Amino acid sequence: MPPQDAEQARWFAEKLQPHESMLRAWLAGQFTTCLDLDDVVQESYLRVLQAHRRGVVDSPKAFLFATARNVVLMQIRHRRVARTDSLAEMDAVGIMDDGTDIPSALARSQELELLTTAIQSLPSRCRQIITLRKIYGISQKEVAAQLGLAEHTIEAQGTIGLRKIAAFLEKHDPRQGRPS
Repeated sequence: MPPQDAEQARWFAEKLQPHESMLRAWLAGQFTTCLDLDDVVQESYLRVLQAHRRGVVDSPKAFLFATARNVVLMQIRHRRVARTDSLAEMDAVGIMDDGTDIPSALARSQELELLTTAIQSLPSRCRQIITLRKIYGISQKEVAAQLGLAEHTIEAQGTIGLRKIAAFLEKHDPRQGRPS
């Protein structure tokens, strides 16, 4: 191992690695959105080590935490852009599809809007669980670990959420002549 790599490894072991468990706990507490802690921690380590090579790290712990925060915020922004892009692509596909008639496309759009409103009407924890489980497709076990809750709580809140969504949709079903 070249001397520079050995120095980097020593610096990493002394200045960064001791803070990993605290960093993971802080990230889990600050960012309850679905994020892959392993990816965030590894990306943060990489960026801090690169900065250390350039000689710009005065306070390794503070730099590590700030870097991790920036990595998470970048991922969140990227997801928003990707989600917007995929929705735009989906809309464009629907517009360009000659087989789609306007009433059907409008009905699907209204149903999606109604479903979004139903999910937004849920209590915060319930909405978070439904979003992670049903929208992002994360397993019950992973959601429980991510939110620091028992699996049976995730199951119960998911069931409650789905019932409330069903009741909301039934109450606001425009096909029944009720207000939407």
